Amino acid sequence: MQTEQSSRARLALAFGTLGIVFGDIGTSPIYAFRESFEVSGLDVTRQTSYGVASVVFWALLIVISLKYLMLVMRADNHGEGGILALTALVMPAKGAPPSKMTAAIVTLGVFGTALLYGDGLITPAISVLSAVEGFEVATTAFSDFVIPVSIAILVVLFAVQHRGTAGIARVFSPVMVAWFGVLGVLGAHQIIQHPDVLRAAAPSYAFELFVDHPLSAFLALGSIFLVVTGAEALYADMGHFGRVPITWSWYGLVLPCLLAIYFGQAALLGNGNGTVGNPFYDMAPSWGVAPLAVLATCATVIASQALISGAFSLTAQAVQLDYFPRLAIRHTSPQHVGQVYVPLVNWLLMIGCIALILFFQTSSNLAAAYGIAVTTTMLITTLIFYRVVRDRWGWSTARALMVLIPFLIVDLAFLSANIPKIPAGGWLPLLVGFVLVVQMTTWRRGRSLVNDRLRASFRSLDAVLADVDSNTLQRVEGTAVYLYRDHGNAPPALAANVRHHRVLHKRVMLVSVEVADAPRVGHRKRAHHINLADGVVKVRITFGYLDEPDVPHVLRSLEIPHFDFDVDEVTYFLGRESVKAGNRPGMNPIREQLFVLLHRGAASAARFYHLPADQVVEIGAQVEL
Repeated sequence: MQTEQSSRARLALAFGTLGIVFGDIGTSPIYAFRESFEVSGLDVTRQTSYGVASVVFWALLIVISLKYLMLVMRADNHGEGGILALTALVMPAKGAPPSKMTAAIVTLGVFGTALLYGDGLITPAISVLSAVEGFEVATTAFSDFVIPVSIAILVVLFAVQHRGTAGIARVFSPVMVAWFGVLGVLGAHQIIQHPDVLRAAAPSYAFELFVDHPLSAFLALGSIFLVVTGAEALYADMGHFGRVPITWSWYGLVLPCLLAIYFGQAALLGNGNGTVGNPFYDMAPSWGVAPLAVLATCATVIASQALISGAFSLTAQAVQLDYFPRLAIRHTSPQHVGQVYVPLVNWLLMIGCIALILFFQTSSNLAAAYGIAVTTTMLITTLIFYRVVRDRWGWSTARALMVLIPFLIVDLAFLSANIPKIPAGGWLPLLVGFVLVVQMTTWRRGRSLVNDRLRASFRSLDAVLADVDSNTLQRVEGTAVYLYRDHGNAPPALAANVRHHRVLHKRVMLVSVEVADAPRVGHRKRAHHINLADGVVKVRITFGYLDEPDVPHVLRSLEIPHFDFDVDEVTYFLGRESVKAGNRPGMNPIREQLFVLLHRGAASAARFYHLPADQVVEIGAQVEL
């Protein structure tokens, strides 16, 4: 009975993956096959069409089935996936200095994370634009409306993000089931008419393509890569569904339908008039083009939603791991803590997507900017995964190299094929990634320097507690909560009260907040307390990097013997640093100025930790970098 219930639960999760996980990879057939010919200049013949289909077939099997589903997705961080979670697996323990190799790998992981923002910027633009362009196939009168309609769809899409995905998620999976079903039917129709296209599954067709047309095939590879751009999304969304349900959906519906539509396009082009046209929409009967365009638009909106939600989740992880300043992050679902909304990221993505559509004008032009970020991220994933299998799984060097070198070769092939795209638009996601990685590393380094500068002026916690034990302090009614970072030193506000005012509340809580490498920490493990002195308690709260850092909520559920307090009546004392650039060593002057700017724009600790505004007292301190 229990096994049956577990299977039903996994089937339900597998159904849910169709609406969230496979949106990106499921909409690639709209433009990927077409771009493989238009960008490379390949002549449209049966040989080249079948050759491209063969490369697509093996790309899907090697990259998705073998690399990600069979291997990489087994490297989860407490159930969570994605390159940032993978990077956390190789990070040193807290307080341990990283080796040069580990530091380099972590930096690569941060760069890969930054590149995913570039992917999240381009995917909604190219997906929606390519789908709306389908209406041009139905009627040329729609040509002048492609860009305005695409922008309108994106504006609506971003405007409803604050509502969260929970309210509309129920319609996602049925729409994607219909979408994949249509892909399967369209492809099967062409395959039935030209069954010899199935020969393209033989690797010899791919081999002959590169032998007969080496340069054109190499250029086509940059566009063929578009069929696997959703691979990182599979890994990143693993925490929502699990590896097994994603695998079931992939083999049960997604892979067969994708192979059908790609082989169907190969059959259409290989037995056509020698022109590319728009093979995806050309597969549909004339009466079905408009409905297909409507369905494609719905599917691309869903694909865009998945990437946008991924950007929100990625931002929340980066904030918790101290790679971004504190930002306003809203949880949109009481049932699913992973569903978050980040207003600043939302509006920046919207502005960026609209700018891309206005600048590139067509999905073909925009495709030149697409791919380089994802290929680089996938290569970085392979490199970090090597360290995971060596350090975490205990693989020998020989075994790790034997398994991963073939994937590394594939990654390098796709990356090198996308390098020619850089002048035509591929520079854009690289620029976004470079800017973000500078910002992320600057923030983390700056925070470390600020902590070091403050620590030099701190008073030890033992010295403050000695004053408490001396009974020379005046104790006033109430409960004071001091938030601090350094376990060995007293909070500055507490030290100031003891030293200058010789006063202390009757009940004092020294609260430190830490973020674990794990995505979530159970409620029972979040808070631990230690009695330090008469009426003085130290509380350590640990959140996962996907948990909502609600300090009052944790304190409300905390029970401390002989220490009665009302969370609604406590006073929170916070330190607030005023940072300015200086001449002290530690960071480049330009990066110092950037850190000062980022620090000014960071959300306050009170809002970040959900502290009631009327119960907060902030104590300022000036820090020179």
